[in-house]
Amino acid sequence: MKKDIDIPIAKDVYVAIVHEWNKEFLSKDWNAYIINNRKTSLEMVLVVSKGFDGERKTSTMRYAFGVVAAKGFEKIEMVTEDVLGLNNEFFVTYYADNKLYEKRFMFEKNTVSEKTLTHIPLLEMDGILAK
Repeated sequence: MKKDIDIPIAKDVYVAIVHEWNKEFLSKDWNAYIINNRKTSLEMVLVVSKGFDGERKTSTMRYAFGVVAAKGFEKIEMVTEDVLGLNNEFFVTYYADNKLYEKRFMFEKNTVSEKTLTHIPLLEMDGILAK
């Protein structure tokens, strides 16, 4: 019976944390983005984020995006420096091709830093992709 259940695998969808200039506060901030590198759009996108490390944890935050365009991206949230010292998890659920997909993305504690930045082509910014 379990063999008859089709569980689609989420591909070409990523979460990245980038270090970008904030014009309003005149500082560099860390921001999380969802990236859709698919040829089709994502619909009804839900992102649940939280930070944790042993007994320390952040509030659970929930975000909804109606559509993330094909080869597009959306800003999820700003991530403060003190939260980068925790494990940061982003659980993403979305519809595409009339199927429900889900994937968990993780940034392990202290792995997001200026030393680990790489260029992210679709965003045209430097950042770190989640595992």
